[in-house]
Amino acid sequence: MINPNETSQKLLDFIKSSPSSFHAAATAAKKLDEQGFVRLDESAEWVLDKGGKYYVTRNSSAILAFVIPDEPDGGFMIAAAHDDSPSFKLKPNLELDGPDGYTRINAERYGGAMLDTWFDRPLSVAGRVILRETDGGRTRFTEKLVDFDRDLVMIPHVAPHMMNPADMKSNLAVDLVPLYGIGAKGKFLHTLAELAGADEDKIAAYDLFLYNRQNQSIWGADNEFISSPKLDDLQCVFCALEAICDAKAKTSIPVMYISDNEEVGCVSRQGANSDLLSFTLARISHALGRSESEHMRALASSMMMSADNAHAVHPNHAELADPTHRPHMNEGIVMKYNSALLYTSDSLSGAIMTEICRRENLPLQLFCNRSDIRGGSTLGVASSTQVSVMSVDVGIAQLAMHSSYETAGSLDTGYMIAAMRGFYQSSLSVSYNHVELV
Repeated sequence: MINPNETSQKLLDFIKSSPSSFHAAATAAKKLDEQGFVRLDESAEWVLDKGGKYYVTRNSSAILAFVIPDEPDGGFMIAAAHDDSPSFKLKPNLELDGPDGYTRINAERYGGAMLDTWFDRPLSVAGRVILRETDGGRTRFTEKLVDFDRDLVMIPHVAPHMMNPADMKSNLAVDLVPLYGIGAKGKFLHTLAELAGADEDKIAAYDLFLYNRQNQSIWGADNEFISSPKLDDLQCVFCALEAICDAKAKTSIPVMYISDNEEVGCVSRQGANSDLLSFTLARISHALGRSESEHMRALASSMMMSADNAHAVHPNHAELADPTHRPHMNEGIVMKYNSALLYTSDSLSGAIMTEICRRENLPLQLFCNRSDIRGGSTLGVASSTQVSVMSVDVGIAQLAMHSSYETAGSLDTGYMIAAMRGFYQSSLSVSYNHVELV
């Protein structure tokens, strides 16, 4: 039995250690190391043992882990999530000197951040720095993860007394510029170099993001809510990580696939629309001695569980939910459908997911957008263009998605972990007219 309070705190600790997608992947890799997974290198030959546990990273922000069963005769059972969140990314020439003695940071919107939720709260900066070293005719580039880990910048609102009503709409280039200091020209890069353990002239480039420093909270009349930055989608990342570390493989191969850049379209080499998943699955089959035909047959008996958080019925705007599809927090994971294929779920994959939850004695809810609201899409659709396996889109019901501070139910993390464990323990047998779930 999963303890909801203990699980919620472990989730919040995971999120706190993951202020950027690079840190999230590093935190996941650390846990996998502790659980006996062996790190692989994309540029090296792979030798895989039956009963072995492995993982590989790309760009230090995407991570894929898998477990080889003793008799790997089945397909792949893939639980997928993404480790990026809406934010602001610092521009290469990041320092703005002035006006009037202020020092500001030049940043641009990353993903569909709810802008008002970034004003007037303590923010910090985290990401990676690329360091350049020369040795004779060779140049070596190494990376260093950095986290300022303190209240560093803030985006101040303009008081209403100083604005005309027509001017109250925020402008990204004018109003969403973080304040760093007074007369602090040059100090940011100096501190960045100190964090990276290098001289300033060794910094070649960086990928740095703002993040909200507000304290996380378990709250409510009966502690039924959790609130934190980045629940979308680090909550599902955490669940997939917990599940893969406890995966009991039978004949199918459990796979955890955490991609980056979902919030901006999945189109990077570390995104869900890249070849990372397809190439890794092919390399697994090759290392196991499967022929190309056997690999294709394995894919035909595979399934993806694309996990990205879902919208709960809003307490102040219940009318925005579909009249017959109304997910609530603490009432189970959510399975998503969309007729325009913004989600990958269909009748077959939905029936399989429903059966897995039934076997695990887990509650399951359904989500459709209200018919006059288009809604969003997620990584499952992007991934299906690269690996065409059966897929279902699920998530955890939450409020204020894409806010810098989001809210979910304290029970649902445990429900998702249990659902993913049940998914990993399952295998599929597929023929032209039926599918058997084992």
